[in-house]
Amino acid sequence: MIRLFDLTPRMWLILAHDLLATAVAVLAAVYLRFGDKGLALRWDLLKFVLPAFVLYSGLVFLVTGMSKTKWRFTSVPDLMTILRAASIQAVTLLVLDYVLLAPNVYGTFFLGKITIALYWFLQMFFLSGTRIAYRYFRYTRTLSRTKAGGALPTLLLGNAAGAEVLLRAIESGAEKQVRPVGILSPSRADRGQAIRGISVLGELDDLERVVTDLGARGTKIMCVVLTPTVLAPEAHPEGILMRARRLGLTTKALPALDDREALQLRPVNVEDLLLRPSVKIDYRRLENFVKGKAAVVTGGGGSIGSEICDRLVAFGLARLLVIENAEPALHAVLESLNAKGTAAKIDGRLADIRDRERMFRLIADFKPDLVFHAAALKHVPLLERDWTEGVRTNVFGSVNVADAAAAAGAAAMVMISTDKAIEPVSVLGATKRVAEMYCQALDADFIARAASRPEMRLIAVRFGNVLASNGSVVPKFKAQIEAGGPVTVTHPDMVRYFMTIREACDLVITAASHALGPQSSDVAVYVLNMGQPVKIVGLAERIIKLSGLEPGTDIEIKFTGVRPGERMNEILFARDEPITQIGIDGIVAARPLRPSLESLRGLLRELEDGVARGERGTMDRILHSVVPHAPVPSPAKAGDPVLTK
Repeated sequence: MIRLFDLTPRMWLILAHDLLATAVAVLAAVYLRFGDKGLALRWDLLKFVLPAFVLYSGLVFLVTGMSKTKWRFTSVPDLMTILRAASIQAVTLLVLDYVLLAPNVYGTFFLGKITIALYWFLQMFFLSGTRIAYRYFRYTRTLSRTKAGGALPTLLLGNAAGAEVLLRAIESGAEKQVRPVGILSPSRADRGQAIRGISVLGELDDLERVVTDLGARGTKIMCVVLTPTVLAPEAHPEGILMRARRLGLTTKALPALDDREALQLRPVNVEDLLLRPSVKIDYRRLENFVKGKAAVVTGGGGSIGSEICDRLVAFGLARLLVIENAEPALHAVLESLNAKGTAAKIDGRLADIRDRERMFRLIADFKPDLVFHAAALKHVPLLERDWTEGVRTNVFGSVNVADAAAAAGAAAMVMISTDKAIEPVSVLGATKRVAEMYCQALDADFIARAASRPEMRLIAVRFGNVLASNGSVVPKFKAQIEAGGPVTVTHPDMVRYFMTIREACDLVITAASHALGPQSSDVAVYVLNMGQPVKIVGLAERIIKLSGLEPGTDIEIKFTGVRPGERMNEILFARDEPITQIGIDGIVAARPLRPSLESLRGLLRELEDGVARGERGTMDRILHSVVPHAPVPSPAKAGDPVLTK
């Protein structure tokens, strides 16, 4: 129920309209039923009954919430509210009529059932008609502005449900880039139908025919919008996109309703062509977990770190500290976050995670609840050559962040790891695995010292290849295609696990929420269920088709050979890691191998000495001490000193 002092000026205006409509409906019903004479005979009593009934109707309108509905968006639920209010009023008149029937009051029916039925229809018409008329007026004005604003004549590709979402957004003025002129639907039930006044002109395979036909009639199609159903892997969207690009059409995608994004069209990305359905995340769980907390994100200017920052702020984080050693990246992420107008207090500091003293000072001063450690060096071939830099950042930098988070009293730290850390054959994998093991050892130490629940949890989240992240194959392939090719792939049989940036970052936050939940201390490694690995050459072919070109004909694919530190496929779990289900869809966890913290710290001291002397073999030996089944990493380049085993 709306209280009178809660009414805004606009709501008062709506209430006044509805009360006037009620009075007019009563008078019109009496006049239509009884004529001039009948209205005159009843006027002496009506002039007392009508004001009381109008006031009563105001109470009905407040209770049903009619005054708070926005006329511009009048919909079926709003009409049902009007139906309920008018029905309550009609029943009230019926009861009143029977009261007035008493001999000592009026002695006969004052209105009668026919008059009350007339009133009900008139009331429905006056209340809903004005609202529908106003909505249509705003709709036509929006369409006029869209046409005048140069909106692109557009075909919508998808079934009725998906198309209607966009059509509603266009009607409301939320989407102004496109002007729909037709729909192509994969559903047979939609054929020959119209959805919100836009005709279904055919099926998806009719794209070229429909574009040609409309062009011949003076409507040049400039754009196609793909709804989520058309972007599903089983719909083979790459073929549709290739035809659209060859017709010279701009392609845009409509985000799924569960993406928690504003309904805004965006270009079609390769993430839309992932060879499996995206993992569905429980966003309510993440909101409940993040809301009101304080978090630190290291490497917050990178593609992963910046998306983690964005997600945390979106889920209601109270305070955020972004740590980044690249000034342009830090500036960019802070600008982006502040532009969102969030209530979160956001700060950013330039710092290198290798600087142990600065990490301790920054994190201690901030006093975070959560620490997300995304800072790392990750390019496999570069780290094979400059392996000492990988050790200093990925191992000792991670140790610094973990120790600083523990000293600051953080409830949890999440380390971003990689599938390359399992049975590693590269410096990247080896350094990430050692960092994982340190976090697991520190986590085990907290658990062992805990009387009930540990003071802190330290967990690792293993990523596959993140589509479109900095340095991934997707930007590389796109640049090669724009240059006319060739697209370079290392080996025709090389496969990788893939995930989107959004999936990766939601996994990180979900893992933290589980780690701090009850009965979670037996797992400390989390992996997204990424389905079957994808051939890199298959991904290259899809990106070429997404560009409207034909692999092998328009763009050559060239195989360059496996690079140092690479292997043909990746492994998600070590042989000695027991896999377990944690009751969260799309995420698998493992019980960690937890070495002694003291022994691991001793090995790290040896590793630090080996790095200082430039001894690559020291890293290999320490890796085998920590991970017994790990293969020997790829040999160092000529000139790097290597210890014999």
